[in-house]
Amino acid sequence: MKYAAEGYEYHVNLKKGDIGSYVILPGDPKRCEKIAAYLEDARLIADHREYVTYTGYLEGKKVSVTSTGIGGPSAAIAMEELANIGAEYFIRVGTCGGMQPEVESGDLVIATAAVRNEGTSREYAPIEYPAAADFQVTEALVAGAKRLGARYHLGVVQCKDSFYGQHDPGSKPAFAELEAKWEAWLRMGCLASEMESAALFTVAGYRRVKCGTVLLCVANQEREKLGLENPVVHDTDKAIRAGIEAIRYLLEING
Repeated sequence: MKYAAEGYEYHVNLKKGDIGSYVILPGDPKRCEKIAAYLEDARLIADHREYVTYTGYLEGKKVSVTSTGIGGPSAAIAMEELANIGAEYFIRVGTCGGMQPEVESGDLVIATAAVRNEGTSREYAPIEYPAAADFQVTEALVAGAKRLGARYHLGVVQCKDSFYGQHDPGSKPAFAELEAKWEAWLRMGCLASEMESAALFTVAGYRRVKCGTVLLCVANQEREKLGLENPVVHDTDKAIRAGIEAIRYLLEING
């Protein structure tokens, strides 16, 4: 491993010049190569811990892909270190579980903001601070989804730290709080549940960088409760392509 004293960021193992100003952030390291295939002349730059990075080109502009691992802490580390070496635009491409009945398996969810029901963002800002997506990046993601003709939903997502606190709340000692808050998020119209955007949006506000999120809905437990069709969909290609098209859009308007 190369250390920060040599100009490398400690966790992502990258230095200035290794990445572009536009970075796609998947959670799964194994998804990086799949995303990089949409770039020109992409090559593996670093592979350390949960952070795998490829850099290539899109419309002649350097673009990178860096995985964040699962959850807010590792996602915040990635954004901090990438921002240190020149990243300015971030697009989280990930997965989620639908919450409203109209959000079906295979749909895209584009987040306008995220519920800070996790711990990382609280170490950056008081809870009153909103975790909001960047408007320009969100607009680009909507444009990307439209270019693909993809079905998408635009709105607030809920973020948490415990995957099984969502999927099996009744087994947890804090079940009453978990179930009451889940009902509150449903009543407030939250579209989907995931684990990284609240931290990323909050860190982006602090670091003065721009961040948006596009998610594949894998399944929807609320549809299942209602007896509605609810297949499990794992193919993230549509979300990836929406992210790629969003960067094209940003390059068109930003030059």
